[in-house]
Amino acid sequence: MTEMTRSTSSDRPGSWKHSDQELAARRWRMVLGRYAEPVLPRSWQDAELDEALGYVYDREYTGRGHRLGSGGASGDQSRGGPAPSVLRAVDWLDGARRLFPVSTLERLESDALTRYGLTELLEEPAAVDSIDTSAELGAALLRIKGTISPQLTEGLRALIARIVADIMEQLHRPMTTALSGPRRRASTSPHASARDFDWRRTITANLGNVDPETGRMIVEDVRFMARQRRRNLTWDVIILVDQSASMASSLLHSAVMASILAGLPGLSVRLAVFDTTVVDLSNMVHDPVEVLMTSQLGGGTDIANAVGYAAEAVTSPSRTIVTVISDFEEGGSVSTLVKRVRDLVAQGVTVLGLASLSDEGRVWYDRDVAERLAEVGMRIAAMTPDRFATWLAEVTA
Repeated sequence: MTEMTRSTSSDRPGSWKHSDQELAARRWRMVLGRYAEPVLPRSWQDAELDEALGYVYDREYTGRGHRLGSGGASGDQSRGGPAPSVLRAVDWLDGARRLFPVSTLERLESDALTRYGLTELLEEPAAVDSIDTSAELGAALLRIKGTISPQLTEGLRALIARIVADIMEQLHRPMTTALSGPRRRASTSPHASARDFDWRRTITANLGNVDPETGRMIVEDVRFMARQRRRNLTWDVIILVDQSASMASSLLHSAVMASILAGLPGLSVRLAVFDTTVVDLSNMVHDPVEVLMTSQLGGGTDIANAVGYAAEAVTSPSRTIVTVISDFEEGGSVSTLVKRVRDLVAQGVTVLGLASLSDEGRVWYDRDVAERLAEVGMRIAAMTPDRFATWLAEVTA
């Protein structure tokens, strides 16, 4: 159970001082909910907390055939909180936001949507707008997308769109900066970027700004190097994204990454998702929300088939980059996969394998398969989208 204590002022519920025994009893009451009655009766201080938790976690008990009484053998409902249906989703969200810290609230919202099927959260626009979004929640929603009824599609789309917008805001600037061209040291830029910091011009511009007491320079005018817009011939970037069940987080970020790349000059981007078949989504690469709503996690994995699909799309090998985003747990023929990668590399195609990243940023992939692919020329890496953009800039320079 997630920690439920709060760091609030002393005049709010939940902040009273108790003995260790009383505190332990309150915590067990929070964990067990109404089913702790009458052995651990609910204290009046915890009424709101108990009802907010019960809205979500009572479903754990009802799913196992328990009644929604106040608990105990009697099933007496006179002392229990309201059944989950009494609270509207938007009211629950408002109350939970007051009662719990952000980390706990995010866990509650994620559990409500993905573990206990609280689809009423997607039925009300106000509730959708109130949910705290995160990449972790986005990945969880992608996992359950196929189980949600068509009537809730718009609510799901709106929530995913908010998550995509957040990720886009985080990635757009570092990716476009990395791919905007080589630095022009003779020119300055009004756009601040640590990687373009021009220390020579900065020192020169501030030579007259010296603190008379300490003798130290006061930097008031910070200079940055401008970047030369790329005028090279177009590069073809083919992105293949594994949509097996473990790839939710990678799929989410890949859709946003492909959209950003597709909007840059000098790059022609094709996007395809695959399991045992390949679905080309290049026509919607500029709309990552539509890409995510169209994709469907689950099924097997045939990376060799996807690489073969990419090979057929290659028209200029020396100016083509094929990127496979996968955990490399090949369900098809590993030998065929190795051969197709070897053939692409022999033609002059640059082939990159991006290992899967979990919601927590941990790298996960089949190292044996990855090593075999690396031996025939695939560059295997685990990197975030902004690091991928930096790598792409080096390759296409």
